[in-house]
Amino acid sequence: MPSIEIMEAVLHKQLKSKLETATFGMGCFWSPEARFGGIPGVIRTRVGYAGGTTQTPTYRQMGDHTETVEIDFDPSILAFEDVLRHFWRNHYPNRDQYKGRQYISLLRFRNAQQAAVIASVKKEMEVELGESIETEIAAFTDFTIAEERHQKYYLKRYPRALEQLISLFPDPALLVDSTFAARLNGFVKGFITRDALRDDIAEWDIEAAYRKLLIDQLMQMKW
Repeated sequence: MPSIEIMEAVLHKQLKSKLETATFGMGCFWSPEARFGGIPGVIRTRVGYAGGTTQTPTYRQMGDHTETVEIDFDPSILAFEDVLRHFWRNHYPNRDQYKGRQYISLLRFRNAQQAAVIASVKKEMEVELGESIETEIAAFTDFTIAEERHQKYYLKRYPRALEQLISLFPDPALLVDSTFAARLNGFVKGFITRDALRDDIAEWDIEAAYRKLLIDQLMQMKW
């Protein structure tokens, strides 16, 4: 049977024309990646740096950039409006608690349609939250992916689990673009239950044998 890399490449190719990308900062990027990784309809997650002018930012030399998450999602399953609701409901979107730019609330829109949706949902969320939102909102310019050790951070805190995944992910770099790894990262952080994840995988548009492989792997894993 082909590797999970080939299997997920097929899935991603099938979805490529449908996918949208959202780019946002909501504090330390580890937890938001796990949170969104556990949401059905999210296909890929990655963390990195955006919003600044410093060339080639790194975790130790971020300059004026912000810790940022990018997700690729299928809008037929997860609407951009709902991505934004998850975003604003799960961090404090005002600047007075932050020092510097590393952890600010930040949104970068990819096109005019996203910008319009952001403006609409922002008004809705200000009513829900009962205060004005000060998220820094601007057009997307660039995103620098963070070092490998920051990708799927919570999953990597379970070395026993990673050992059980070696047959699927012989190279840790494969975790970055993996839908399965994104879900596991959300699972270990408590953002999705095992049963909900099993049911989600059962709906993936891949061969039945692959779905069974992933579900079996999930249900037998020891943490």
